[in-house]
Amino acid sequence: MAYTLPNLPYAANALEPSIDAMTMEIHHGRHHKAYVDNLNKALEGEASLANLSIEQLLRDISKVPEKIRQAVINNGGGHANHTMFWEIMGPGGGKPSGPLADDINKTFGDFAAFQGQIKQAGLGRFGSGWSWLVLAGGKLQVVSSANQDSPYMTGQVPILGVDVWEHAYYLKYQNKRADYLDAWWNVVNWDAVAKRYSEAKAGK
Repeated sequence: MAYTLPNLPYAANALEPSIDAMTMEIHHGRHHKAYVDNLNKALEGEASLANLSIEQLLRDISKVPEKIRQAVINNGGGHANHTMFWEIMGPGGGKPSGPLADDINKTFGDFAAFQGQIKQAGLGRFGSGWSWLVLAGGKLQVVSSANQDSPYMTGQVPILGVDVWEHAYYLKYQNKRADYLDAWWNVVNWDAVAKRYSEAKAGK
């Protein structure tokens, strides 16, 4: 079973002006596609691994043969991270509600403090990587990861993630990562984030 590139759940221009259409087209159609293609190439001849969900493949990364493990981390992580990224975005923005909002407020103090931690994790990531809200040990945490490393590899469940690779923002924001991180909140699909949170809490 080959991994496939998911369709964007909205038009490429749906996130403007916060994220421009050309960035979305390149990011999804070229960068994400390359991760999928290279992951399938790395797993050629590894039928037992290629039949796993991308999440399970990354959770069991230690079982991947060493000769292809880094390629699977880079490209499998890229596939999983971006699949989530498209899903948790959409036109609208706003703030979380319900149990997710309650847990964010309980954990971080309030929504603004949570936003500040996500921003700082993104700004503090030297080079390429991600800023994450994860569920780990039943608790929410803000963490950062390098390159396309996935939280699944360390037993964490990603609830929300912001791509801080330059290809995610450079056409519009150039080197102003902070401006991109501020604008990104305008395109968060909180219903999708809440769904990931409830599924993670339920152990799904």
